[in-house]
Amino acid sequence: MRFSHRMDGLPPYLFAEIERKVFEKRKAGVDVISLGIGDPDMPTPAHIVAEMQRQVAYPANHQYPNNRGLDEFRQAVADFYQIRFGVGLDPEKEVFPLLGAKEGIAHICFNFLDAGDVCLGADPGYPVYAGGPVLAGGAAVPLPLRPELGFQPDLAAIPEDVTARAKMLFVNYPNNPTGAVIENDFFEHLVEFGRRHGVCIIHDNAYSEITFDGYIAPSFLETPGARDVGIEFYSLSKTYNMTGWRIGAAVGNARVIEALWRLKTNIDSGMFQALQRTAAFAMSSSQQCVRDMNDIYRRRRDLVVGALAGIGIKVTPPKGTIYIWAPVPDGYSSASFAEMVLEKCAVVVPPGSGYGPSGEGFVRISLTAPDERIAEALERIKENL
Repeated sequence: MRFSHRMDGLPPYLFAEIERKVFEKRKAGVDVISLGIGDPDMPTPAHIVAEMQRQVAYPANHQYPNNRGLDEFRQAVADFYQIRFGVGLDPEKEVFPLLGAKEGIAHICFNFLDAGDVCLGADPGYPVYAGGPVLAGGAAVPLPLRPELGFQPDLAAIPEDVTARAKMLFVNYPNNPTGAVIENDFFEHLVEFGRRHGVCIIHDNAYSEITFDGYIAPSFLETPGARDVGIEFYSLSKTYNMTGWRIGAAVGNARVIEALWRLKTNIDSGMFQALQRTAAFAMSSSQQCVRDMNDIYRRRRDLVVGALAGIGIKVTPPKGTIYIWAPVPDGYSSASFAEMVLEKCAVVVPPGSGYGPSGEGFVRISLTAPDERIAEALERIKENL
């Protein structure tokens, strides 16, 4: 068999490697505590599960769905954006369902990139920002996120020959993996950059509802002119602990939404209608479950930050996401520290370098384990430093 050349440039997916290592350790009888993958340990809220059970019982939901999405799902997304962000969306032209934001991030690269074209992506950032362009035959160029700039890319520092070839740009706030948030006019600069260079801005809005200390995350689409230059991906995965359900939406520029729809009609057959109706229910019903979940994550955040301070690792408590972006102790690289923690402590923390070159010197700690397991993991690390 002869595989395509595009597979040659595709690295193993970071989280797949983590899962493999955890499996091997546990198979050998080791009590591994994983603070790696951002998969919530808390269950999907009971009222959402009950609605899904009700929807699954309807035979009409079992037929091929319309690839464009149910009217009620698209309307629910539009209503959510109006209430939450003050953004008015046309549910017919500016909302499109996704089988989770990840597939949207990968597939949209096929809408924009030909050989030689560039996709600019946050570095450190979600690995698919680099993998998607490679699969589409384009080139992924990292946008370094520096601590001294609040983990925002320096748009003015991008070389002219790169911007001339760039067709798309991925950013994500609240940010995975750094936990950084937007509290200034960065989105305005991003709109101007997209307009000036003809670059589609794609904001991955997966963590907007997971925030702390009174911070309320904006949508990129709130920014004047944002809809002219880009779109946003919204996901229910982290908001409602629905990672395995695989549901999200692309919202914004109608031309981009239309192109993504045309692409996906040739790839999949749409989303299970019972899931769409349940998602609409989740977004339109009480959000108390989200507030309760954030209280738990805030408590865990403070637990981790305090424990790290106790072993000499200073971290500013993030105002968003389910992650702590922690510098590694002196004498370690990201990879060597993650390896030491796995081998000596049986604790999984992904190396920052796995999220891009600018992630070197950090590890990401997920808050997706019970408090007592997080405390035990940090105690193991303390004992081995």
